[in-house]
Order: sequence, then structure tokens, then C-alpha cells
Amino acid sequence: MARVSQEHLDARRRQILAGAAHCFARNGFHGTSMQDVLKEVGLSAGAVYRYFAGKEDLIAAIADEAFANIRRAFEEAAELTPPPTPDILLGRVVRGVFEGQVYGMERRTCAALIVQVWAETMRNERLAKTLHDGYTGMRAAWAKLVDAYRAAGLMRADVPADDVARTLIATAQGFIAQEALFGGVEPDALENGLRGLMSMDPSRIS
Repeated sequence: MARVSQEHLDARRRQILAGAAHCFARNGFHGTSMQDVLKEVGLSAGAVYRYFAGKEDLIAAIADEAFANIRRAFEEAAELTPPPTPDILLGRVVRGVFEGQVYGMERRTCAALIVQVWAETMRNERLAKTLHDGYTGMRAAWAKLVDAYRAAGLMRADVPADDVARTLIATAQGFIAQEALFGGVEPDALENGLRGLMSMDPSRIS
């Protein structure tokens, strides 16, 4: 019997995740069964369970991938000299969320799925740990980015790096929540809004 290539295995895993993500986006986590996922991807139970033990594994994998991609974007930005400013960086990261992790979904559907993941952590201890670990990793990566800003002379040194990191995370989360709830929020609006705030000059306030 011919051996299955790693490329094939990775593509099959991606196919299953994409199908599960579409099911979750349509019907929610609790309204989706593994049978729904099997029907969506057109695979046998054995083929799917080879990769994922059940629905919680699928949810955790989708969450893990989202955190890994966002964290990677900030780690790469920290290596640039000088690093991109927050308006450019957050715009790039949000576009990456909607373009690189959507499994073919529309932007609002993708945002709604992300918000569902956040909500599910309130009752699912395993997913809560995944979220906590991802959040901790992002804070560390973004704090490293603050160090890069300071080294480039772009940011004052008297504000704790973790405070800045938390604020950047909250900005990205708020943008995703707006898109999920209301739709029609372009990444350009995030960039422009941040650029406007960054242009404020406190010395001109009387």
C-alpha cells in the first residue's frame, strides 16, 4: 500500500477544519453535531476521527490556528527595523485574520465565528485554557514589539509594555466584535482611526 504524503494529510486536515468552521458559523457550536461536520466535508467518520477525536478538538484547533497566525504576524513585525506603526500593523493583522483564516468565509461570518469561540470559553475549560495560552502568547509577542518601538525611538519608555500590549489586543478584539455585530467595518477604518488618534498633539491642549 502506498504511503500517504504529509502534504495530503495536511490538506485533508485543512478540509475538515474548513467544513467544521462553516458548520459552526451557520449553526453555532451547540447546534452542530459531528454528523453535520461529516456531511459538510463528505468524508467517513473514520477519515475525520483519524484527525480529530470530536467536536471540542475541532473547536480548539480552529482557535489555536487563529492565535498562532496573529502571534506570528506580531513577532515578524518586531523583527523589522523600524517596526510598522500600530495603525499599519493592526490593519495588517486584522486583514490576516479575515483573509488567511476564514476557510472561504465572508468577513462578517469569520468575525462571528471568532466571537463564538470567545463566548464558548465561558463554559468550556479546555477552550478557556487554549484562549488563555493564546492571549498570554500574544501579550508576550506584542510586548516584544513595544521594545522594538522603543529601540527605534518611536515610543516613550515610561509606559509598561504589557499595558500597551493589552491595549493593542483590545483594539483588534473590538474591531472583530464590531464586524461580527454590525458588519461593513473595513480594516481601512481601523487604520485611519488609529492614525488620527496617533496624530494628536497634547502640547497644543490649553
